[in-house]
Amino acid sequence: MTTSRRAIPEEALEFRFFRAGGPGGQNVNKVDTAVQLRFDVAGSSLFDDEVRTRLIRLAGQRATKDGVIVITAQRFRTQERNRQDALERLNDLVDRAHHRPKPRRPTKPTRASKERRLVGKAVRAGVKKGRGRVRMDD
Repeated sequence: MTTSRRAIPEEALEFRFFRAGGPGGQNVNKVDTAVQLRFDVAGSSLFDDEVRTRLIRLAGQRATKDGVIVITAQRFRTQERNRQDALERLNDLVDRAHHRPKPRRPTKPTRASKERRLVGKAVRAGVKKGRGRVRMDD
């Protein structure tokens, strides 16, 4: 399996096959077409600590407490298509983890933006004031 950054060896991946629900007719009750892909990120030396941390964070609920990413694929009717789907989804995660987010530089609001905010607040206050009780001064 190859990604745009790095190749993950087949030995690092563990596949489990089981029966899937959904479409497939009688075939679904007889054949193990669903795939569960397991990749031990925490125990892998393929990535540096920064990428490993991002990868586990991006995986979210698909990552176990032990740092194993579990991807389940059962969209397709064949085992091979589901296997490819799981590999593609892992590739996407790895590609996104290799992208270092640009650090945010805090900025202060400009004078013009502060003035626009205050003008908007004054307009809104006028609208709300106009909704009050009408007094008859006769």
